[in-house]
Amino acid sequence: MRLIYSLGILLYGLLLRLIAPFYPKAKLWVDGRKHWYDRMSQTVELGQKHIWFHFASLGEFEQGRALLEEIKKKYPAKKIVITFYSPSGYEIRKNTNLADYVYYLPEDTAQNAVKFIELINPEFVVFTKYEYWYYFFRELGRRDIPLLMISAIFRPEQIFFQPYGGFFRKILDHVSYFFVQNEESLHLLKENGIRHVGITGDTRFDRVVQLPESYQSIKEVGDFIGNKKVLVAGSTWPQDEVLLRDLVARYPEWKLIIAPHEIHEAHLSSITNLFPQALRFSDFAQYDNQQVKLAQVLVIDNIGMLSSLYAYANIAFIGGGFGAGIHNTLEAATYGLPVIFGPKYQKFQEAKDLIEEGAGFSIASSEEFVRVFQALQNRDKYIKAKNQAKDYVRGRAGATAIIMKYLVCKKLL
Repeated sequence: MRLIYSLGILLYGLLLRLIAPFYPKAKLWVDGRKHWYDRMSQTVELGQKHIWFHFASLGEFEQGRALLEEIKKKYPAKKIVITFYSPSGYEIRKNTNLADYVYYLPEDTAQNAVKFIELINPEFVVFTKYEYWYYFFRELGRRDIPLLMISAIFRPEQIFFQPYGGFFRKILDHVSYFFVQNEESLHLLKENGIRHVGITGDTRFDRVVQLPESYQSIKEVGDFIGNKKVLVAGSTWPQDEVLLRDLVARYPEWKLIIAPHEIHEAHLSSITNLFPQALRFSDFAQYDNQQVKLAQVLVIDNIGMLSSLYAYANIAFIGGGFGAGIHNTLEAATYGLPVIFGPKYQKFQEAKDLIEEGAGFSIASSEEFVRVFQALQNRDKYIKAKNQAKDYVRGRAGATAIIMKYLVCKKLL
């Protein structure tokens, strides 16, 4: 199985190199790993101990950010290395002030693992939620370097728990401690002989609970909204946007702000084809007061504003639920917003919880979207959903403090 795993890593890298000339994201992935050892050895402080944080992408960075910030605040002399697997994380956070160095994670081979770990010389390592790399984990284990998984979540259908998943279960043995989100994850690990595990919840709560007090006000957004009610649609994909078009046609008294997941020109053009009268945020200075007042739709064509946009919303729609899975619901819920999303939410504990609390609503069609949206026009139902959303987020903060206590007790900090 190890041979098949290694061959899979090799073939995946080869595929990305073949398509890189045609796909910008693949090109970033490939270019970011070219000559990685030479670049790192010229920048990283050799012989210096580091704390290594790894994130798959931007969402996982935001998930682990509260722990990063706490370590940086209490132990400013510690040197921190961050790695990303995906360009969507690295390209946006490569200049973060929470780390001394930010790199792409090299491909998971035995040679890369040895060279990378020798370069950064980690005191301990933190992976967030998922990504289990055999050679990196094995090398950390060989060197007795503590490896923590925070905000981890497991499901019975994952390969670790299948009859043919022995190789992948062995990867888990190299983790020093699992800080998991829920009871199901705890039981799955313990049923498979893993005892170094505890429930802490999701560190994202510690991050998002602070947003209502720290968000950036955006004058253009305030001018666009005026005294109207507004639906903020975050991290949307084309299927989401078709449903949004159908909805706002029925509610002309509402304003809509769309912050798409991808902001390349082809996607932005598809949105403006659906909403021909929409304004673009980057062009806002060109519009006169009358255009702004009459416009129903504003398209956000930059990255980084979404968590502040929710401060202006009355209701939030979270994209991705008609594709691979919904995006971040908590950034909206922390503002006390009812959150609506598509049908693919089962992998996300917080989405299931929000539905159970009466603050989240899953829809599978335009008709269901209209039905849920109309129901939320009822003041009592709306107020209840708002309160439940806010209480849910506040009631689940605290994972970071538990992890920090562990690090101190184990003398890792």
